[in-house]
Amino acid sequence: MRKFNIRKVLDGLTAGSSSASQQQQQQQHPPGNREPEIQETLQSEHFQLCKTVRHGFPYQPSALAFDPVQKILAVGTQTGSCLTLCDPVDCSTPGSSVHGILQGALVSALADDTLHLWNLRQKRPAILHSLKFCRERVTFCHLPFQSKWLYVGTERGNIHIVNVESFTLSGYVIMWNKAIELSSKSHPGPVVHISDNPMDEGKLLIGFESGTVVLWDLKSKKADYRYTYDEAIHSVAWHHEGKQFICSHSDGTLTIWNVRSPAKPVQTITPHGKQLKDGKKPEPCKPILKVEFKTTRSGEPFIILSGGLSYDTVGRRPCLTVMHGKSTAVLEMDYSIVDFLTLCETPYPNDFQEPYAVVVLLEKDLVLIDLAQNGYPIFENPYPLSIHESPVTCCEYFADCPVDLIPALYSVGARQKRQGYSKKEWPINGGNWGLGAQSYSEIIITGYFIPFFFLVTLQVLYKLKTSKVFEKSRNKDEKPNTDIVDEDPYAIQIISWCPESRMLCIAGVSAHVIIYRFSKQEVITEVIPVMLEVRLLYEISDVETPEGEQAPPLPTPVGSANPQPIPPQSHPSTSSSSSDGLRDNVPCLKVKSSPLKQSPGYQTELVIQLVWVSGEPPQQITSLAVNSSYGLVVFGNCNGIAMVDYLQKAVLLNLGTIELYGSNDPYRREPRSPRMLIVTSCMCGVSSLYSESVKKLRSSFLSKLFIPHIKDNSFSRSRSSSVTSIDKESREAISALHFCETFTRKTDSAPSPCLWVGTTLGTVLVIALNLPPGGEQRLLQPVIVSPSGTILRLKGAILRMAFLDSTGCLVPPAHEPWKEHNVPEEKDEKEKLKKRRPVSVSPSSSQEISENQYAVICSEKQAKVISLPSQNCAYKQNITETSFVLRGDIVSLSNGICLACFCANGHIMTFRIYFHSVTCEQVHEEKKSVLSPTQVY
Repeated sequence: MRKFNIRKVLDGLTAGSSSASQQQQQQQHPPGNREPEIQETLQSEHFQLCKTVRHGFPYQPSALAFDPVQKILAVGTQTGSCLTLCDPVDCSTPGSSVHGILQGALVSALADDTLHLWNLRQKRPAILHSLKFCRERVTFCHLPFQSKWLYVGTERGNIHIVNVESFTLSGYVIMWNKAIELSSKSHPGPVVHISDNPMDEGKLLIGFESGTVVLWDLKSKKADYRYTYDEAIHSVAWHHEGKQFICSHSDGTLTIWNVRSPAKPVQTITPHGKQLKDGKKPEPCKPILKVEFKTTRSGEPFIILSGGLSYDTVGRRPCLTVMHGKSTAVLEMDYSIVDFLTLCETPYPNDFQEPYAVVVLLEKDLVLIDLAQNGYPIFENPYPLSIHESPVTCCEYFADCPVDLIPALYSVGARQKRQGYSKKEWPINGGNWGLGAQSYSEIIITGYFIPFFFLVTLQVLYKLKTSKVFEKSRNKDEKPNTDIVDEDPYAIQIISWCPESRMLCIAGVSAHVIIYRFSKQEVITEVIPVMLEVRLLYEISDVETPEGEQAPPLPTPVGSANPQPIPPQSHPSTSSSSSDGLRDNVPCLKVKSSPLKQSPGYQTELVIQLVWVSGEPPQQITSLAVNSSYGLVVFGNCNGIAMVDYLQKAVLLNLGTIELYGSNDPYRREPRSPRMLIVTSCMCGVSSLYSESVKKLRSSFLSKLFIPHIKDNSFSRSRSSSVTSIDKESREAISALHFCETFTRKTDSAPSPCLWVGTTLGTVLVIALNLPPGGEQRLLQPVIVSPSGTILRLKGAILRMAFLDSTGCLVPPAHEPWKEHNVPEEKDEKEKLKKRRPVSVSPSSSQEISENQYAVICSEKQAKVISLPSQNCAYKQNITETSFVLRGDIVSLSNGICLACFCANGHIMTFRIYFHSVTCEQVHEEKKSVLSPTQVY
């Protein structure tokens, strides 16, 4: 392991080679003048990619099996993988398709006619034995309960018997010509079914595709009975007494046979056929692909089947039919049925089955139906098979969450009322979740509506529908006032979450922001939406103002020492028109005006919306940040930036991007006329709320990766050579926001609250925040906001900013701890609140003031380390020249700090950030060219 020298200067990101590193080290630190050495904790091998856990519904499922003793479900796929539930392990066999999976020790039959025996008792499942059929194609397999013999049927109509313990052929073969009548000259077709008699395991029932069924005696090696029907067979099922069996056929009929009466079936049923008069045969229906025959002690047996619908039911969804006595229930499915199994109280086939549930494997879902409850409701699925009920529009990952956070989310999530589900617990409860031994908790939040996932098992903890605060269209012709996108107007683009304070903030596709606070108490709030017009945007001329002509006057921006509180209004303004008839001062969505019942969990605190201006829709929000210690939320788009005090419900800052520069604007841009852009809707703002700056800052380009159908009036990050520099400059958007306590100016002697703003032109600007004391004064005195004049420049749009102290540790943003705000506070608690200071991490007073902190800034093209308060560039790293970074983040890993970047060309690059003289090196680059730019997470 290599050793490096250390100085009290953070020199930059790792790049270059180890040889150059040693040369610079010798030049700067000659022998005899060496400083203390430290061992590097981050090496290239720490960054190798490996699969740790796999979640989501299996791609192209093909087979289903259930172990009735261990109560474990297995799903096989056409890609050769097997997923076992409830312990989600992946048994992967690349290059072949799973044809069937059988219970007991997991046995999989592949499309290349290979059989595998899997060992599931170890941490990572492995193949114990394999058996390859070279001359015959495998069409069906059967493993009886508690048997060591596996019966394998082939396309040629033969039956082979495999010893499961040794996984070798026994030598016993049932030839097709011996199984059928000797006088028959036609081939019966492939084997489509094999099963043993429930009362006599020495009797084997063999079904051939042509319609012939044979009862074979294994001891005497001859057929006892042969049953012939003129329609092809798809499946066969036994009655538990072993005296009858049922067959499903290609014409949509079911035939029930007595074992000792092979001449004709005792009953023929066409479940979905139209019964004709004069005793004529019903019209043929679609094939019944599978049937199961389950008995009960107290009543009629269950006959469960898939398929068999009438041919005139065009456009009808796939159905599962449950026949019980005189009742027939047709259960429609959302996707095609791949397979299904019936779960019974007993695993023994020779006893009353007492079915209680049906497992239905669909093309894109797994459904469990409760047979014991009226109406056959489905069980609520605890597995993360479908990660999202709607398309994922954004995703955020949080590690090292507070220990009480996951139990709190699970507690309120378990109380969420879900209509239409069975009241019983999920019946597949074998195995274990395998939580692992990591000492930290991880959470993923995804957006369309918001579910919270516990990462290791991807268990859904809590769901939040953000559309509940808005009025829904009652008529089909009535649409929201939005022309921004063609998708759902409630879709979520950006998520900002503070795990410590449990503060949540989202930005939606309709240019709206919603702030939520967490509570364990149910509340009913009066929703009073109000409007506030402020000036935010300036249109940019394509030419400079000629000499001698005066530019249009600039309006006075809101902010600084004069925050504008939101005045209450009894009735919302839902529509407005300008003098020329254009839509003006109208939000895209309408907030509900009636009392809103909010269940325990995340409850709405504030709704902020942008409005139409002179017939043009508002621009989409490209960046968002919230801080619970400061009580502020800030967001930006391609027009400018707005900051809101959500405790006082006041707008603090409303500036166009040009105004942030002041007189230091590097581009000679001239404004046209000011435009009114923002409207804020206050919702149930009763008490103060805590939050923190966003954990994952997202650029506007990343937002668009999840919203592909954005119209031309929204901000577009085009890299076409035809885009002029004037157009690029005029479309400068806010791409990154970060609250922190650091040095805003070169002359500062101590860190103070501020906001760092990054733009799509690679500019970083700093806004100083002057906060009043905590407690009641915080609610009465204004927050002073003022640009500091600090400007830093990088290549490409700014994606991510972070801060390190003089020891190289990440400086987290200040935050407030969570507290229940719907419970009246005791007097002593109020006193503690007044005296409590925001939680933050700042350098000690004994550290050198000249180099107290370092800012690490990542853009699409490069990264810089800036010394603070001097604002000197300590190091600059060009990340990519031929591509651009889609997502970057500064993280703590193995007692070190690194910058991880995902590029548009599919490369994942990591850079070590460490204290060293001038030597740096790139730690690792993983080339994943198969990834597309939309696969960021």
